[in-house]
Amino acid sequence: MIEKIKETGNYIRSVANGPIPTTAIILGTGLGALVDHIENKQYIPYSSIPNFPVSTVEGHSGNLIFGTLGNRPVMAMQGRFHFYEGYDMKTVTFPVRVMKELGIKTLFVSNAAGGMNPEFRVGDLMVITDHINLFPEHPLRGKNYNELGTRFPDMSEAYSRRLIESAMSIAEEKGIRLMHGVYVGTQGPTFETPAEYRYFHIIGGDAVGMSTVPEVIVARHAGIEVFGVSVITDLGVEGVVEKVSHEDVQKAANAAQPKMMEIMTELVKRYEE
Repeated sequence: MIEKIKETGNYIRSVANGPIPTTAIILGTGLGALVDHIENKQYIPYSSIPNFPVSTVEGHSGNLIFGTLGNRPVMAMQGRFHFYEGYDMKTVTFPVRVMKELGIKTLFVSNAAGGMNPEFRVGDLMVITDHINLFPEHPLRGKNYNELGTRFPDMSEAYSRRLIESAMSIAEEKGIRLMHGVYVGTQGPTFETPAEYRYFHIIGGDAVGMSTVPEVIVARHAGIEVFGVSVITDLGVEGVVEKVSHEDVQKAANAAQPKMMEIMTELVKRYEE
């Protein structure tokens, strides 16, 4: 595993036009168009990167992108990998391992999620303050490599409090409705039943999705600071559960992109290491 991480990192360094940035972004379902706002772009297809998997999900383009966002150099994943695609957790989180090898210090993650908080509306943005891991496989299960992180990593601050506070301030300045809450990570690929929505809300969840949690766990294991945001693309509130499709999720995510782009760009611009 260590050899694969180094091999992949060395390849990316060899083809990148310029120094590797210290900030990375993972763009989820329907949110890949944020890349349009990255300037001076360099695209590296996942298919050309050694040891990298390839996303099989519609709405995930499959490119590693280097450029600038808010005048700050960034690396962006346009498309991520999911447990439900059949990948094991080591493969799902491999890109985050490579990020650490490349010197990434801060990771911004986004996703599309179903809202369970009765105060939420479709199209809302939710800053992730914490998560509940309901995936059947843990990404740190198995042999621990001390050079990657400690055997028992602390998760008391999985999502950076200072970045959360900064995002809330930015939203207030710009008049953007910004919610906050706990994200529940499940394996998918089915959308939730009304009973599951109810259960996830009872145990403390505000939104539910099929990604993010494994990547965040591995990022924190590696000592990378994390900020996460969900776009609420459908609702699982008592009495409001409706049929939903992947196309519906993509459409809602696309509609919310301008708000997310504004907050994310400003947050990246103001970020201080």
